[in-house]
Amino acid sequence: MRRSRLLMAGVAMGTALAVTAVVPGIGLAHSQGGATATTIASGLDNPRGLTFGPDGHLYVAEAGRGGAGPCMTGPEGGEVCFGASGAITKIHKGKQHPVISGLPSLAEPEGGSAIGPSDVSFNRHGQLYFTVGLGADPAVRADLPELGQRAMGWLLRAKGWNKWRQIADIAGFEAAANPDGGLPDSNPNSVLATKRGQYVVDAGGNSLMFVAPNGNVSTVAVFPDRMVPAPPQLGLPPGTKIPMQSVPTSVVQGPDGALYVGELTGFPFQVGSARVHRIVPGKAPQVVATGFTNIIDIGFDRHGKLYVLEIAHNGLLSGDPTGALLRVSHGKSKIVYSQGLTMPGGLALKHGSAYVSNCSVCAGAGTIEKISLPYHR
Repeated sequence: MRRSRLLMAGVAMGTALAVTAVVPGIGLAHSQGGATATTIASGLDNPRGLTFGPDGHLYVAEAGRGGAGPCMTGPEGGEVCFGASGAITKIHKGKQHPVISGLPSLAEPEGGSAIGPSDVSFNRHGQLYFTVGLGADPAVRADLPELGQRAMGWLLRAKGWNKWRQIADIAGFEAAANPDGGLPDSNPNSVLATKRGQYVVDAGGNSLMFVAPNGNVSTVAVFPDRMVPAPPQLGLPPGTKIPMQSVPTSVVQGPDGALYVGELTGFPFQVGSARVHRIVPGKAPQVVATGFTNIIDIGFDRHGKLYVLEIAHNGLLSGDPTGALLRVSHGKSKIVYSQGLTMPGGLALKHGSAYVSNCSVCAGAGTIEKISLPYHR
């Protein structure tokens, strides 16, 4: 369907550039504007969302690198191959420990731009929840092996070491309820586990869902299209406008207890058009921060400051894979760090540092960067 194809088009655009990026070694530090970055993990396969667990260790979702097949036509018309190469990985003292391996992954033959595990979150009881993407009409799962049918498009929960159980069929809900009214499309991209249940953003369905303790799924918010000027390459008459989708990519809880959702935006990935929404369940979403480009994740630091991670600061159609980490303060945003960020995919904040999954469309070349942040009021 259109929205997932446009999302993956932008991601695929940067793959060739991303995989040729220079990946720093473990412990190598570099600085920019008072912020210093150090690589704390490398060799990851398409790393995406990340979070800290109750044990104080960092956990990251690796979308994997596909596998030997079966292969099929992907969102962009090219071949993608299935494999059990996705994982949830713990990072501790520079070492990587697989918590759950053998998760489904669809990727290009070279392993880049994978669709697989997309985010991780712990609830107050220490239970680990994670999402697995799909990026397509839920009906395509019928063509996948059993593992893909059981996990892709689902919210899952870890059940002991290297075991998991199904919690909610997010793609199935999209197929049945279709909250935004478009053609069916699902790509669960972010999860927030709370004491009440789990919140999941579906980048394909342009929606935010709530998963109750009994597994029932309900719609919390829908993010509609906006009309924007058509890009010149489409050859349309001057002044023509086309719909641009929201493509929500991240959900976090703010210091005020409300939910905050960042959006990637769909084609034409207009520079400066991505926004952050504040959501109180039962009320309409409110736009609280604007002017960003292709948001992939957001988070709040210990002082309540909002940070925004852009996967492509100059836009997914620019050909430039450079990402950026921005801080929002007093209604204004400022780049905190961008040097060496190549299509980053996830953000976690702890003790004055930002942890970013970098080269998120790279097979075997993904890293985790620890960025020490200067404090600003």
